[in-house]
Amino acid sequence: MTRRFDGDRILVATHNAGKLEEMEQLFQPFGVSVVGAKEMNLPEPDETETTFVGNARIKAKAAVEATGLPALADDSGIEVDGLDGAPGVYTADWAETPNGRDFMMAMTRTHSELVDRNAGKPWTARFCSTLVLAWPDGHEEVFAGTAEGTLVWPVRGALGHGYDPMFQPLGHNRTFAEMSADEKNAISHRADSFKKLIAGCFG
Repeated sequence: MTRRFDGDRILVATHNAGKLEEMEQLFQPFGVSVVGAKEMNLPEPDETETTFVGNARIKAKAAVEATGLPALADDSGIEVDGLDGAPGVYTADWAETPNGRDFMMAMTRTHSELVDRNAGKPWTARFCSTLVLAWPDGHEEVFAGTAEGTLVWPVRGALGHGYDPMFQPLGHNRTFAEMSADEKNAISHRADSFKKLIAGCFG
């Protein structure tokens, strides 16, 4: 039996403005206000785990300990079958530069490695999102979601963030970056994990 969330404020442990905005939209119907880690001046903890759930747990627990608020953390990334599941939990690392994250660089690297490996098309991949909701008393709930699809090259679309311009979800002929926020939020990996969170803790 999952624990029901009965508060009206939740800390989303992310410094990513795009992710925070997505969470705000998803929580709106439930009358829960969202505050981001950046607003609370929280440092970003080192993500030292090798799984999505491990890294989400680090972020959620650090946020709870720093603020005393219940915290929701998401760890997400893209797994490319032709690269043996890479970049996976290291998706953001592939985009790191001295001047911030450059996902065009990360997508270019992904394409180059697929070509170098002679990976056969379609280049199947999935976005993964694992949510950890942690309470100040140490209780936590975990929800994992995925969105299956294929990678396209050249990239298409200017909306979304991260690998969205390269990812075409299954059953669609447009990339996530060619879809409106509402369209993407209905079928994304985070929508999948979020539906499970809502059913488990808010339903």
